[in-house]
Amino acid sequence: MVHVTADMMVSLDGYASGVDATQSLERPFGDCDFEALARWRFEDAASNAEEVEAIVGADAYVMGRHMFGPGRGEHDLEWTGWWGDEPPYRAPVFVLSHHDRDPLVLQGGTTFTFVTGGMRDAFDRAVAAAGESAKDGGRVAIAGGATTLNQFLAAGLVDELRLHVVPVLFGAGQRLFEGVPPTRLEQVSSRSTAHVTHLTYRVLR
Repeated sequence: MVHVTADMMVSLDGYASGVDATQSLERPFGDCDFEALARWRFEDAASNAEEVEAIVGADAYVMGRHMFGPGRGEHDLEWTGWWGDEPPYRAPVFVLSHHDRDPLVLQGGTTFTFVTGGMRDAFDRAVAAAGESAKDGGRVAIAGGATTLNQFLAAGLVDELRLHVVPVLFGAGQRLFEGVPPTRLEQVSSRSTAHVTHLTYRVLR
């Protein structure tokens, strides 16, 4: 059976990015303090290597359109994502979208497939892709952003939630758990480094 994980960087007050409308090419996470949110990944990568490696350790991914890029309408066919020619995923990535686009094949094994059939369609495709590459059913990761993860949590499709909590308060933005019904979690592990606390939970059903 496939194992579904989700990683999310969040502020101490539960925000994963700024107000949606403020996202732009220059500000991928909108009007929040992205440097504070991601400092642990770039300034202290060695201390958080295990968690960083786990984020890109799945066999297939699902992500929202705004996680792929800042566009809101028809796709800009020149845009290939925030990560350059060789994204870190190295696996199939299924991007939720309201607009068709041919699959985008990049270096290192990452292929972005744009899915207009909704979250369940994208999830089923990711499960199938993960199963093709692993005997145990594979690993699917919900790669964000917060709105996409909230939808998957609400649908009961996440097995393991890994939060990376940063000691900063945003006060507004895209909040994790918005619209998610009462859900029981079991804490699996916790670990703190200089700039972040890593919390792993099993989602109980």
